[in-house]
Amino acid sequence: MLRRELLDTADVHDGETLELFSHGRDFMIVLGRNELMSTRMRFSEEQLADLTIARLGKDNARILIGGYGMGFTYRAAAAKLGAKAQIVVAEISDKIIEWAKGPMAELTGDALSDPRLDLRICDVAALIDDANDGTSPKFDAILLDVDNGPDGLVRDANNRLYSRTGLAKARDALMPGGILAVWSAAPDPAFRKRLHDTGLEVVEWNVRSRPNNKGAHHIIWFAQKS
Repeated sequence: MLRRELLDTADVHDGETLELFSHGRDFMIVLGRNELMSTRMRFSEEQLADLTIARLGKDNARILIGGYGMGFTYRAAAAKLGAKAQIVVAEISDKIIEWAKGPMAELTGDALSDPRLDLRICDVAALIDDANDGTSPKFDAILLDVDNGPDGLVRDANNRLYSRTGLAKARDALMPGGILAVWSAAPDPAFRKRLHDTGLEVVEWNVRSRPNNKGAHHIIWFAQKS
């Protein structure tokens, strides 16, 4: 029987320690007893990008992705967007990118050399602030998957992204018609209400973790600016 093999650990700034495991040909990123992501369950993270871009209806969008992880959302966005698009990815841990180039290089392929990619090792909240103060252009979409849902499981500072103030900042960092999309492992009625309270038009979407309509049920909220 195959056993999980611990390949490496990553200390998140002001946060918890993540572990990278392999299990045969599969990989998992784990926090304590919580499996945050794996190559076996990737569909909902890909749908975060696919469904957001479909709702935008434009292939030259400028989007911000909070959290690289295993790159599922980023690669799905790159596959859907055109040559003039810009994909800004904020990843808090440079070790995650080292894993993408190292143990998971076969999974990553040449995705990190895409000229449309603007990869930043930073807190996604800082890039949202930049768009608000005019330091950088606003976004057509902001896709957040920096935790296991709208709470600071990995890093306490992530809670500010999901607060009323954080959601208002994300709203203001969007172009008219822009979309804030948030991935979660489970429903959260209180968070959905906070989204509504920002004045955004909110749709809650239930999606399975595997494309064959199997696996865990995950949630994606799409909050669109008028």
